[in-house]
Parts: sequence; C-alpha cells; structure tokens
Amino acid sequence: MKTMRYWSVRHARGLHWLYQGLETLLVFLHPVLNWVGYERLETPFSRLESAVKGLLFDSQSCGQCTLGNTGMACPMNCPKTLRNGPCGGVRADGGCEIQPEMTCVWVTAWEGSQKLGNQESTIQIIQPPLDVRNKGTSAWLRATRKKVAENHAV
Repeated sequence: MKTMRYWSVRHARGLHWLYQGLETLLVFLHPVLNWVGYERLETPFSRLESAVKGLLFDSQSCGQCTLGNTGMACPMNCPKTLRNGPCGGVRADGGCEIQPEMTCVWVTAWEGSQKLGNQESTIQIIQPPLDVRNKGTSAWLRATRKKVAENHAV
C-alpha cells in the first residue's frame, strides 16, 4: 500500500483533477442521488470509496477526507492520526518519530501539495478534529450534499 500511497503523491495534480471531476459529476447527479436516497446509497458508496481510496491513498476511511488539502496524502496514516501538520517529532531524514522506517506523512503531504501548483496553501487550512461518528461513511456523498447546499445558498 505504501508504494501506491507514494505514487499518488507524486501524481497529486492529475489525481486532484480527477477528484474534482468526480465531485462535479456527483453534484450534477444530485437529483438522481437524492431521488434514490442518500441513506440507501451510503453503504455501496462507502464500500467503493474505501476500495478506491484504500488502493490509491492507503486511506483509513475516516469519512472526512482531506486529500485535496494534503497533496493527496491521507493524514490518517500518521501513527498519531494528526490532521494538522507534523507533531514536531519528524526526524532529520524526514522519518516518522514513531515509525522511523516510514517517511512522515506530513513531509509527504507537503511534497504532494507542491505538485498541486497554486493550491499549495490549502495544506495550511486548519482541519477540524476527527468526528469518529463518520468513520466508514462516504466522504464523497457528504461532500456532494455540502456542495449542493453551498450552491443553493448563493
């Protein structure tokens, strides 16, 4: 999984573009998704999302995806599950304080954010604490509903 995780960070720009395209498609499909019922779609979407994100990003399926803000690196791979930057225990070689053989997730996230071009400042957005009630749920469906609500609020 780590090999794909690092591949995804190296290809962050293209994957971010695909991610945005998926979001646009799901927002476009909102009337259909709403008609079928988001509750009914939760299980198949969360399973599909878990498989795709698990393969590409070694995602931990927290249900509150920040891949677009962290250079396509899942911050939940941090042994301390930090959602906002490194813990201060990053070794001089970029290794993790807890698992020295692993590159710090936040070093990887910074490298990925640099590949996103003008969006590198998104890594500096403070993320809210993890809401464990969302673990195993679809961040895609949650993001779709949020985007639809934002569009209707305008």
